[in-house]
Amino acid sequence: MHILYLHQYFTTRAGVGGTRSYEFARFFIQQGHRVTIVTAADRQTPWPGGWWRQCEVDGIHVVEVRAGYADYSRGTAIGYGQRIIAFILFALASLLAVLRVERPDVVLATSTPLTIGIPGMVASRWHRAPLVFEVRDLWPEAPIQMGALRHPLLILAARWLERAIYRRSCHIIALSPGMRQGIIDAGVAPEKISVIPNAADLDLFHPQRDGGGWRVRLGNPPFLALYFGTMGEANDLRQVIEAARVLQERGYDDVLIALAGQGRQRPQLEALAHEYGLRNVRFLDPLPKAEVADLVAAADVCLTIFKAVPVLATCSPNKLFDTLAAGKPAIVNTPGWLQQLVETHQCGRYARAGDPADLAAQIIYLRDHPDFTRQAGCKARALAEQQFDRRQLAAAALAVLQTCAAR
Repeated sequence: MHILYLHQYFTTRAGVGGTRSYEFARFFIQQGHRVTIVTAADRQTPWPGGWWRQCEVDGIHVVEVRAGYADYSRGTAIGYGQRIIAFILFALASLLAVLRVERPDVVLATSTPLTIGIPGMVASRWHRAPLVFEVRDLWPEAPIQMGALRHPLLILAARWLERAIYRRSCHIIALSPGMRQGIIDAGVAPEKISVIPNAADLDLFHPQRDGGGWRVRLGNPPFLALYFGTMGEANDLRQVIEAARVLQERGYDDVLIALAGQGRQRPQLEALAHEYGLRNVRFLDPLPKAEVADLVAAADVCLTIFKAVPVLATCSPNKLFDTLAAGKPAIVNTPGWLQQLVETHQCGRYARAGDPADLAAQIIYLRDHPDFTRQAGCKARALAEQQFDRRQLAAAALAVLQTCAAR
């Protein structure tokens, strides 16, 4: 089977960002299938000319188009208007690419952005191949609730596009139960939707991985809380800086909070930490996935933080599943699915979104209860192995693709 995989933010373990499409594509190839990925160009690699280029990456045929951007964290660092323009340019450039690739047996288009569904629908119609659409975030509901999409006509157009993609799809993959419900609310039959969440990389992230090097680089803190990932509007990491302020004012000098990543909010966060004179906060540059695994191994607890916006409670964040795979307790601040995960399986703590004092209290609870923290880490790894093994979830995605192709 030939799978045409459309994902603007495709990256490997050598890059920065989520690697779901890379890992899934590798699994599909291991099972004897061929994969062509259409993505935005990696601007770090010299461009020989033209509007597209092709290469092979671990057996994956990669088609890069010179439009949009492939670095997700870079996208969150620019204005909303610029992002929308970049999304549209990538969708238009991808149209030309999908018409020129070898005919696929099935098309898999993964958001965000929602506009990836445009080349997905065109490729499906042109090649007479079924379309499977993967929803990684509920668009346009997320940008509407975040205030990024305000104009009534743009909202109307985005909702029309969402429903058109759902109608034209043979099947839809949602990354969380909340996303599944959001798709049902948009008028899709429940039997047309499968939940396949983000996955844990059980080999790269592991409790036995040595994080001693990072511990030394960070000054050997007695207790290390780590946030790694995008520092965008949706994360609202000001609440982490405010929590660090609470900790410092209350004399918890043995706790260090490290934030690794990039995004639109990072300059303001660094300025705020400087304004408060915080000695317990360190900012780190974005890291390739393998180095992230080393950094996570050094942490005592990892933070999964979002803004207090209802739609963000449906998220399926990579950082949480990497945390679980590494055998680290997690602090999450979104009610619903993620809160239920950590509380039901006792692999972390829940802090109220937008409440820095509560976040500080959960960090201190884990510091003051080492037995609970150690057991939570063990339970986190067990949960990752039982429910979020990347190979099992990739196999579930492949089964969806095969079923649609057979039709």
